[in-house]
Formats: sequence, C-alpha cells, structure tokens
Amino acid sequence: MKNPLQLISNLNTEDYKILFVIVVAIIIFILKERYRRKRWNKQRIARRDYYRNVYLKSDAWKRKRYVVLKRDNWRCTYCGNKATQVHHTRYAKYNIGKEPIKWLESVCYKCHNALHS
Repeated sequence: MKNPLQLISNLNTEDYKILFVIVVAIIIFILKERYRRKRWNKQRIARRDYYRNVYLKSDAWKRKRYVVLKRDNWRCTYCGNKATQVHHTRYAKYNIGKEPIKWLESVCYKCHNALHS
C-alpha cells in the first residue's frame, strides 16, 4: 500500500484542481449544515420559550385546561388521585395553542413527573 503523501505527490495540475473543488465542496457542506442546525435550534428554543412564557399563561390555555380537568372529573387518568395538571399526549409543534382537547389529559403532579422522566 502506498503512502498517501506519495499519492498526492504524483498528482498533476488537473488532479489538484479536482481535489481542490472536492475539498471546497465538503467545507461548504459542513458550514451549511452547521448553519442549518444552529438556525433550527434557535427556532426550537423560541417556540419553547413562547410556549412556556406566553401560551401557558394565556386565558386560552386556562380555559382549555379547565375544560380538560372538568371532562376528566378532576381525577388523574392514571392513578385516580385528584388531578392538578394537564398533560399533552401530543404536541402541535408549529401550531402552539391549536392542540385538540383529545390530545390533553388530566394528571396529578406525581404521574406528570413520571410521564416526563
């Protein structure tokens, strides 16, 4: 097996041009991927912060929460204890606040923590 440096030293100028284009394309791909991930993560954090700091404090959420607790008779759907929280079984990722009532269930504090751990 030849040494990689020997292989490179045997290249002509046309081969160097091709190698240069390949290396530049790889670098561009890596930079684009980093930028895409960074942008996606920034959007994810913005959605999370909006959900926690705005939506969960809104009147719309308070009404929806009340409807779910009343529907489940203020009982945890898992253990039957008094429910104090509402759990999302699914999330409307890009439509925060537009989740249907059937995606929500009443739970007690202990069961809610168990579901998220």
